[in-house]
Parts: sequence; C-alpha cells; structure tokens
Amino acid sequence: MSSEYRDAEKFTAAIQAIFPKLMHYLNAEESRELTGLGITPSQINALLVLYFHDDLTMGKLSQEIYLAESAATRLVNRLVNLNLVKRRGDENDRRIVRVALTSYGRQLSRLVFERRSHRFNNLAQRLDETERENLVVSLQAVMRVFEDSEDTAGPINYLKDSETE
Repeated sequence: MSSEYRDAEKFTAAIQAIFPKLMHYLNAEESRELTGLGITPSQINALLVLYFHDDLTMGKLSQEIYLAESAATRLVNRLVNLNLVKRRGDENDRRIVRVALTSYGRQLSRLVFERRSHRFNNLAQRLDETERENLVVSLQAVMRVFEDSEDTAGPINYLKDSETE
C-alpha cells in the first residue's frame, strides 16, 4: 500500500484537488438523470428514500433526507401537488403523518433508480475488483466519520482548536 497519503497535509491537498471536480461530475450526472422529469434533486432524494422505505412518518423522512421537519413538510407539499406522494394519518396516533409514493411517484422513482444503476454499472465496469472494493470501503468510512461527527458534536468543525480561540 502506498504511503503517499499517510501525511495529513498531503491527504488534505489531494482531497481539496479532487472534491470540486468530483462535485462537478456528480452534479452534471444528476442534472442529466433528472432532465425532462420536472423535479429537483431534493425531491428525487425524498422519492428514492420512499422507493426503498415506503410509508414513512414525516419525522423519519426528514431524518433520511437530512432536512428539518418544517423543510421536509414543504418538500412533501410540493410532491403531493405533483401527485408523486400522498399523505395520510397514522392509524394508531393521529398526531403522526405518514408519507407514501403514489403509483406515478413509484414509476418516476424506478426510472431514476434505473438511470443511476446504469451509471454505476458503467463505473463498476471501468474499475477493477480491488478498486471497486476500496471505493466502497472508503466511502463507507467517510460516511461513518460524517455521521459520528454529526451525532456527537453537530456539524464537523473544520477549524483547528487553535484557530477557534
């Protein structure tokens, strides 16, 4: 294994160089996959969460899409108006609102999921087995660090302790 990125400054410089380009490509791909569908990236994120975990409470949906419940409610309102989701009260607790895909919402979600699957299959074909394994393990590690930091202290503080004093 290369020791090139064991040094934190070299690692940071490499990430700083890669990140803007990666975001550019991901944003361009997302725009292409949503072309002609009349929905936003935030809306498709909510639809895809519901595609895999249908009939969520508003609270759980807002957690899954990383939005405050009030923002998630506004997003769901727009999705209801587009006939992509439906709301209903919980059978056991009238205070709880559940959200589920309509048949149109399910079709649209499936289409975007298939487009993404095709894109990631193309990526997989261009990487060898070791690269695929390393990519998945690395992305899982990044998500773990972000989630751990968010759970313990809110958003990550990118400033060193000495810079915040």
